[in-house]
Amino acid sequence: MPGQAWGKSEKSSKGGFPGASPSHQSPSSLSFPEEPGQEPPSSFSQRPRRSLQLKGRSTLPAVTQTLAQTLILALAPPGPKVDSTAKDKMQPALPPGPEWPEQERAERLARGAALKWASGIFYRPEQLARLSQYRRREVQRTCSLEARIKSVVQSYLEGVKTGVCQLAQALEALQGAREALGQTHGLFQVMAEAAQTLEPLREQFAQHRQLQALSQLLPRLRAVPAAVVHTQTLIDAHQFLEAYVSLRELEQLQEETWASLGGLELPVFEGLGPLAEALGQAVEMAVGAAGQLAREDPALLVAAVRVVEVEASRTTSLEQAPRDWRQRCLRALEKGLERVHFGTPLLPEPGALAGWLEALRVALPAELATAEALIAPCCPPHYKVVQLWAHTLHSGLRRCLQQFLEGPELGATDAFTLLHWALHVYPGPEMMGSLELGPEADVSQLEPLLTLENIEQLEATFVSKVQASVVQWLQKALDGEIAEWGREQEPDTDPSGFYYSPMPAIVLQILEENIRVTSLVSESLQRRVHGMALSELETFLRSFNDALIRFSRDHLRRDAMAPHYVSYLLAALNHQSALSSSVSVLQPDGVASGALTAVQAALDELQRRICRLVLEALLVELQPPFATLPSRRWLSSPEVLEDVCERTKRFCRNFCRVRNPTFQVLLAEAERTVVLQYLCALMQGRLVCRGADERNLAAERLQHDAAQLRDLFLHLGLEESVQCAPVLLTLRKLLNLRDPTMLGLEVASLRQQFPDVSEDHVSALLDLRGDVSQEQRLAALSSLQDGSQPSPLAGRRALFSLVPAPTPAPSNCIFSGICV
Repeated sequence: MPGQAWGKSEKSSKGGFPGASPSHQSPSSLSFPEEPGQEPPSSFSQRPRRSLQLKGRSTLPAVTQTLAQTLILALAPPGPKVDSTAKDKMQPALPPGPEWPEQERAERLARGAALKWASGIFYRPEQLARLSQYRRREVQRTCSLEARIKSVVQSYLEGVKTGVCQLAQALEALQGAREALGQTHGLFQVMAEAAQTLEPLREQFAQHRQLQALSQLLPRLRAVPAAVVHTQTLIDAHQFLEAYVSLRELEQLQEETWASLGGLELPVFEGLGPLAEALGQAVEMAVGAAGQLAREDPALLVAAVRVVEVEASRTTSLEQAPRDWRQRCLRALEKGLERVHFGTPLLPEPGALAGWLEALRVALPAELATAEALIAPCCPPHYKVVQLWAHTLHSGLRRCLQQFLEGPELGATDAFTLLHWALHVYPGPEMMGSLELGPEADVSQLEPLLTLENIEQLEATFVSKVQASVVQWLQKALDGEIAEWGREQEPDTDPSGFYYSPMPAIVLQILEENIRVTSLVSESLQRRVHGMALSELETFLRSFNDALIRFSRDHLRRDAMAPHYVSYLLAALNHQSALSSSVSVLQPDGVASGALTAVQAALDELQRRICRLVLEALLVELQPPFATLPSRRWLSSPEVLEDVCERTKRFCRNFCRVRNPTFQVLLAEAERTVVLQYLCALMQGRLVCRGADERNLAAERLQHDAAQLRDLFLHLGLEESVQCAPVLLTLRKLLNLRDPTMLGLEVASLRQQFPDVSEDHVSALLDLRGDVSQEQRLAALSSLQDGSQPSPLAGRRALFSLVPAPTPAPSNCIFSGICV
């Protein structure tokens, strides 16, 4: 209002106009046009607004809302005043319809938008002066909208009028068509009634036509039975072309009669079906014997094939089923070919497989050559006779072999023969790989003759059968060797003088031949047999080892004394050497070298076992003289060691019949055994020196015995560098030492040379001296513990660790053992 004071307010009024948006209730947030002539936006959208600072202390009063509503009414365009009665007459009566559900909400939104706009425009008093301008503008806009609405309604009414006219014309056309259809339906009913009266006449006309046709065909129909008999005669005489021409004439007459009589079948043609089947069977039999006919009567084969091809190219009528003579003849070709070569009576008996396969090796290439030279020219190219022959022979042979493998299990010979024939002979140049076979044979598309399962079955059968045979042969060889051990004669020798037996050669020959022959079949079979051979060789070596143990036990128990026990043990060493040197022949090319590791380990174990048995026999031989060493007699006389050397020399005289390097190994073990027995005797405490003279004698005896043993084994052929007798010279120094206080140095030197010497061994040697006090003994033994443990010397085996340590003597006993 003009007289109201407007003041500044920091907080906008919370009130608003009815229907206005909640977010625009404050007058300070409304936007106003910059110029007086600016029109309000049609969508009443908001723009960036300037903050309006109002003068006065109070905000816009609620009276502003009333003013805005008044302005909206004032802006409405004036219209003629019509009373309510006239107004009701002007409005047309519309049928009641569904109300618009959004009408009320749209009206509220429109009213609220109008209030919002009016409030923004007339917020300031100076804007009220422009009320007339806004009113004129709204009147113009209203008139424009009414004109546009009238134009749209007029256009719509004209379209409706045109549509109504077109619908009336269409209705008239439909009524005319309906009347015409009714008239046509009446005419059809009249014509149907007239046609029913003509039905008897139509039937008589059809009968007349059939009788007329039958009268014309009657002479030919009378000749049908004779023609059937004649055709059968031609079939029996194998005149296939003439028979087929006669058959076709009869069938054409049948078709003509059938068509003339309206599908009526005459009994005179009942024999045509069996006649055609007889001709088909005759042609099928002729084609099935194509191989024989191609040699004896190729014209008959050509006639049969021509009949088949003409029949295949003929177009049959709908009433006649097609005769598939071509497929029947192709099947007859396959069956005839299989029957000739793979019939049930032709299957081989067990053991006759090799002869049967050899016959096929000759017959199948000849059959393919016949097909290419004689049968193929008699048949059309699309028959692919050579390919048909090759594939039929292959499939028949494959099926025959499958039946054969499903029967009784084959022997080793038959399994090997079949594998070699199927994998090498059949696809080889003598048969399917022949250069004489042209590309039309198409043998590259043939599947393998034997499946992987068949090959696996045959290889397993062959290996099992061969393994059983190898076990028998190896057992026979072992039994024959064991039987010779009890002979009165020494083992046989070869020209070089070494003990010899054919057993190693027999064993290796049996195994090597089985491995070598399998290389003719396949690598997989060779690997199988190679593994089996090595396994059986290991078993044989274990059996040989066990037999030697039983042989030695029976001999030592005197259950079965062998006159030449040691000689046969030495012969067994030569057997082991022969097997070890020749076992490499069992190693085929392409097999890893580690496959022989287990066999070589078994051979080494056998060698150690035989050497152990020989050395046990040597210990038995040397037991009497070593039982009296050392003694007073030993100090004064060399007879004890001379007896040892004589027995050793006599025992080892046949060692020269053992081949090198086993001879050197055995001789070194014998020398080492003698020295160990010597040391064991010294450690027993049988002798204690009574003074310096006896110690000097014992030292000299050790020196003499060492030299005597060295000369003995040098004479036997053992190199001095590998002998163990020098240990006696080291012990001599320990006995020959005059100052007992220096024993620690000698003991330390002994330990440096023989790291396996123990305190018990040193204590036994000190007891042999007989002049070592307790303090000196402790000082000497303490030198064993001083310093680091010495490492074993290269090339020297343990010695003292194999000598049993003597039992310590009681403290109240001066002498130990019996002094002789």
